[in-house]
Amino acid sequence: MTPDQTQIVQTTWQQVVPIADTAATLFYDRLFEIDPTTRPLFRAETLPEQKRKLVTMLNTVVTGLHQPERIVPAAQALARRHVGYGVAAGQYDSVGAALLWTLGQGLGDAWTPQAEEAWTAAYTLLAGVMRDAAA
Repeated sequence: MTPDQTQIVQTTWQQVVPIADTAATLFYDRLFEIDPTTRPLFRAETLPEQKRKLVTMLNTVVTGLHQPERIVPAAQALARRHVGYGVAAGQYDSVGAALLWTLGQGLGDAWTPQAEEAWTAAYTLLAGVMRDAAA
């Protein structure tokens, strides 16, 4: 990721934070729609907690993009836990698609081609670290 991409991700994330609950709901609704194999990974009664965890994790990653040595170990540990939950490697693509779609919905006009490119780079980096750790 370039420094400009990092700045774009961090700036646009600040626009998502006030609507984080709505964004998390949009994300999971979209994820389950585009990849029904992900639905059994979540119990309905724990989904509200999972939404909070998603937002917290994204906030940690976004704020730490300029310090990869801080976020890489956490992402690796998360990936190893996901293996135990039954997450398959291909589901990372579905998560990425759902995340980008959610950001587009939440950011509206701020979802520019540059923002999409920056978020794609950030997610590709994170997913790559997680896939490697899960393997």
